Amino acid sequence: MKQPTFARAVELEAAGRSFAVATVVAVRRPTSARPGASGIIHPDGAIEGWVGGSCAQPVVVREALRAIADGQPRLLRLSKDGPGEGRRADGVIELVMTCHSGGTLEIYVEPHLPAPLLWVVGTTPIVGALAALGSAAGWRVTVIDPIAQEDGFPTAHRIHASADIRGLDPDSSPYIVVASQGIWDEEAVGLSLSRDAAYVGLVASPTRAGVVREWLREETTIGDDRIAALRAPAGLDIGAETAEEIALSILSELVQVRRGRADFVASPGPATIAAGIPESVDLAPVVDDIVLRDPVCHMVVDRAHARHLAEHDGVVYAFCSIGCRTRFIKEPVTYLTANEPSPMSD
Repeated sequence: MKQPTFARAVELEAAGRSFAVATVVAVRRPTSARPGASGIIHPDGAIEGWVGGSCAQPVVVREALRAIADGQPRLLRLSKDGPGEGRRADGVIELVMTCHSGGTLEIYVEPHLPAPLLWVVGTTPIVGALAALGSAAGWRVTVIDPIAQEDGFPTAHRIHASADIRGLDPDSSPYIVVASQGIWDEEAVGLSLSRDAAYVGLVASPTRAGVVREWLREETTIGDDRIAALRAPAGLDIGAETAEEIALSILSELVQVRRGRADFVASPGPATIAAGIPESVDLAPVVDDIVLRDPVCHMVVDRAHARHLAEHDGVVYAFCSIGCRTRFIKEPVTYLTANEPSPMSD
């Protein structure tokens, strides 16, 4: 016995799959379809179940794929004679079936789309506000940061206590907002742009955003087409000041992108994704012997939170920020020489 449509739909929703359910709601004979007949249409056009014969099914699949693409349900009216294909004022889509032997079919097509994925990078108050607001709006929120803890973000669906953005759910196309506010902006944005994300935004001032873009051009292999896709500052200009207001402005922009209402291109698409960013941007401190005093600004870095690393002559140095790391990489000898103790006078 075949699995009922509703049970199969529950399975697909639990797996986070996109699909559409087509149900026959009315018929006018002659037709072989019966009211209540239903089928599930997948994004590749495959269908489970039955909603009509060989003449009706291709049209139903076509409209189901459109429903999956735009997220809007539709009521189809299939008949041999009609005013022509198009949408009536009452929302019914009229479809003329030239190969139809007679009768009329009315089929309701309803898309089922998984909750959109929102990844928020950082542990700042803006991250907390965006996680809470996004979850309330139906987004599946993941908070990403090596020091993130579950009790700090109770509304998030998942806490990813790591800096690995490239390897996280590699087949997904998330909306990513970097709100680490200077802690690891550059690396997080670079890692985000090296994958097929639906949106990548950075919470920063225009000046800070410019610094991040310049770092991406100088320090990574990410192309200008990908860098141009970065939304920075992220969010709509609504005069936001508090963390909650900033989160609202960002989520509003995400809704625009998701609904196809944004007047900008959120991402050039997978065809323009560069090979990635250099392995030197890997944030994980993979060695035990690290010089924790920043050779540029002399700040002592907490080993547990050491994210900005660079190697010179076999020695790994930790830096308080990406700015110090960049300056060191350009002139390591200058900073190491400056830190050497002065010879004592006789």
